[in-house]
Amino acid sequence: MAQLHNHPQRTTLRVQLRRNVVLQDMTAEQWQELAPLLTIIEYRKSDLLVRQGDEQMEQFFIVDGMLKRVVTNSEGHEMVLRFAAESEMDTSYAAWRLRTPIPYSIVAVTKVRAAKLPMPQWVAFLDRHVEIKLRFEYEVMKLMSEVMAHTITLHLLDAPGRLLRFQRKHPELADRIPKKELAAYLNLTPETLSRLKQKLGSL
Repeated sequence: MAQLHNHPQRTTLRVQLRRNVVLQDMTAEQWQELAPLLTIIEYRKSDLLVRQGDEQMEQFFIVDGMLKRVVTNSEGHEMVLRFAAESEMDTSYAAWRLRTPIPYSIVAVTKVRAAKLPMPQWVAFLDRHVEIKLRFEYEVMKLMSEVMAHTITLHLLDAPGRLLRFQRKHPELADRIPKKELAAYLNLTPETLSRLKQKLGSL
């Protein structure tokens, strides 16, 4: 873990972070204000960034790798809500605004490098920069809409339909997600997913 401004790869990291969907249109002055608040942290595969039920909240910007958002019921059954990779972000912002514990976990699917900062600092920064706040809140609403659409899809589409929808919506992730993870997201067994890929690939 290192502050961005002290990181040995800080020049490259700044370039990568400026491609982020939320940060890409920031001015040089805004970037100078935000950069000292960012910590760069490396996560191993399966590391928890956020645990369901946590009350300490942070904002994450993905530099390298892939995260998943999951919910777990009292019996330990997991449901994968979304995946996010480079240039995307994950957040506890809605829980922060609602003053509730975080209702999901955020987990590293692969090795992940991310920039993070505590939610109070991020919210204070947003409050000073209304145009960034509006863009960020749009991305949060879009994210929540995607999670809702995925949940509905699990009920309305059959297995081939779920796979085809994912491949259409997320072609950049389709070949990067481990089979076990993608099967869980689509509510399939890994064996069923393999059969479907073979069948659809031969059509």
